[in-house]
Amino acid sequence: MRKVLSIVLPIYNEEKCIDALWERLRLLKQRIDGYGIEFIMVNDGSSDRSLTMMKGIAERHHNVKILSFSRNFGHQVALSAGLEHARGDVVVVMDADLQDPPELIVDMLSKYQEGYDIVYAVRRERRGETSFKRKSASWFYKTLNRLSSTPIPQNTGDFRLLSRRAVDAFNRLGEKDRFLRGMLSWIGFNQVGIEYDRPPRIAGETKYPLKKMLLFALDGIVSFSNLPLRLATWLGFFTSFLALLYIVVVLIKKFLGYTLPGYASIMVSILFLGGVQLITIGILGEYISRIYNEAKGRPLYIIEETVNCNDYQHTEDEPQST
Repeated sequence: MRKVLSIVLPIYNEEKCIDALWERLRLLKQRIDGYGIEFIMVNDGSSDRSLTMMKGIAERHHNVKILSFSRNFGHQVALSAGLEHARGDVVVVMDADLQDPPELIVDMLSKYQEGYDIVYAVRRERRGETSFKRKSASWFYKTLNRLSSTPIPQNTGDFRLLSRRAVDAFNRLGEKDRFLRGMLSWIGFNQVGIEYDRPPRIAGETKYPLKKMLLFALDGIVSFSNLPLRLATWLGFFTSFLALLYIVVVLIKKFLGYTLPGYASIMVSILFLGGVQLITIGILGEYISRIYNEAKGRPLYIIEETVNCNDYQHTEDEPQST
């Protein structure tokens, strides 16, 4: 019995890309021998024609499955949903904007056949991205790897291949605030990277503007490092030490009879200590908010409807029967 390859595609307002994406995937199938293929398209609450276009493809092909969320739950959650519903022996996760070239899957499968459980794509060149985005991404990965005990490969995204046992291990991770590239590094197994030149989007706009990038970076740091908490503790001890020194200086000046009104020094001390306290409270708040999210026990996502997601595993590209 031949193996099944599942390709997971999170889609959010990508109506301008879907036709070109499907054409590239259709051509890819001709280059992959020995695998049945299923496509899992996860509609992450799209407000354009993306879902309608996906349904049109699914009506013509048994092996295209659609999970449609009740609202937008986010890219990382959409990927997680696809991994939970993938039934393949091998699973590939990739974006729908064709910045993750489907043709690279052939090389990923070669590495999988060599015995690797996870094959991640390393961006050698990032075309169509600003210098700021490239530099900030590099800075983020360097900072995260300094803070975290789990090494995360630099210049990687979520585009990667996973073996069945890697998918099963990932699906056992239940945290609500998701940073997939960190979680997949954490589970271990044999991992290897392959380089590629990342092309620009073929159409549409990025779904990760600066605000989302910053929040995503914060999720990665807080999810995979408790160093900020330790930093807050060290900062508290350091400022307490400075305050103690200042008290000694004040007492010495008082005994020597050297006194000044002290308005400036008092204000500086108050503002400095107040700033440190607010920073520390903010760091604690980030961790407490994640504890709160976990304690609520809500599901990661809610599926409004599905297409072709029945018990029978369709992996052949054949017309839908009527």
